[in-house]
Amino acid sequence: MLTLPNLLTLSRIVTVPLLVAFLWWPRWEAGYAIGFAIYCLMGITDYFDGYLARAQGTVSKLGVFLDPIADKIMVAAVILMLVGTHDIEGVHLIAALVILLREITVSGLREFLGGIQVSIPVSRLAKWKTTLQLVALGALILGGAVPQFGFVKLVGLASLWGAAALTLVTGWDYLRVGLKHMDT
Repeated sequence: MLTLPNLLTLSRIVTVPLLVAFLWWPRWEAGYAIGFAIYCLMGITDYFDGYLARAQGTVSKLGVFLDPIADKIMVAAVILMLVGTHDIEGVHLIAALVILLREITVSGLREFLGGIQVSIPVSRLAKWKTTLQLVALGALILGGAVPQFGFVKLVGLASLWGAAALTLVTGWDYLRVGLKHMDT
């Protein structure tokens, strides 16, 4: 159970409070810069935990269970912090809310389907959604570190909307497949 890939996944979960701590104070540029570095490190471990598990043939049930949870914890924590610090505000809250609601809905759907032995594979479009979402949140964190470069925040907000659009599409795809397995 305590393989390197699983330890990398667990490290992402354990690191979330540290990331939150550095994003806690709005306009603390050094905190955002350290938070951005931590966020990037978490993204790198996300890539390597899956890569190593597949390459070493150590894919485990624990890893399959924890990896999406670690991703969702990190994304939800960052979105909540960026909303709390007003880095995401106004109409952009809609995009953030769409992303959070989809994550909760798909998690519940996967749990339900797992109980009846049905698996929904991650689509290529869902991987693009995740990538765009991670870029968006990273750019918004970086934007807090370098507020003099306003285009960084604009890239983050534009990517957030792109991720929200893909979130709706992929969420609908998962829901459509899941509904076929529910009693009417």
